[in-house]
Amino acid sequence: GMQKIISLFKRDYEGNRQVIDEIVPGAEWVAAGEGIATRKYDGTCAMVGMGRLFKRHDAKAGKTPPPDFMPAQDPDPVSGHWPGWIPVGDGPEDRWFREAFEAGRFEDGTYELCGPKVQGNPEGYARHMLIRHGRDRLDAPRTFDALREYLSGGEIEGIVWHHPDGRMVKIKKNDLPK
Repeated sequence: GMQKIISLFKRDYEGNRQVIDEIVPGAEWVAAGEGIATRKYDGTCAMVGMGRLFKRHDAKAGKTPPPDFMPAQDPDPVSGHWPGWIPVGDGPEDRWFREAFEAGRFEDGTYELCGPKVQGNPEGYARHMLIRHGRDRLDAPRTFDALREYLSGGEIEGIVWHHPDGRMVKIKKNDLPK
């Protein structure tokens, strides 16, 4: 399942909420040159499993998750948030998931749903698509200043590093000071 992805740099919650040049504990392997960098797409998370499509569902603290909820990890001990998956249904709220899923054959794994009606479509897609996580590898730098430079120019929304053991770390263009 999809664990919460930690950020590469610490966020300045007291100030402008952007990140500072300090590595988050647990993300040191990125700075050490381990893992592969892939393009992060700005959409909404989906998962294909056993030929079915699922969407992300955050069970809120104290709320009972729906009966078909599949946990992705244990509830967060602090916030009580419990991320998991529920099957994509037949309702109008899931039509973009269905449109993307019906357009192809997808192997089991996690995906990003992108398209005209998703998150303001920053990627500029003409139709709804499921993009496999980790598909597009990047030759990205790993230091604060170099990443700021690398992301400031282009259309890439962010980077996710994948460690061979399954850990993931992300950075988004909008997190970095201009």
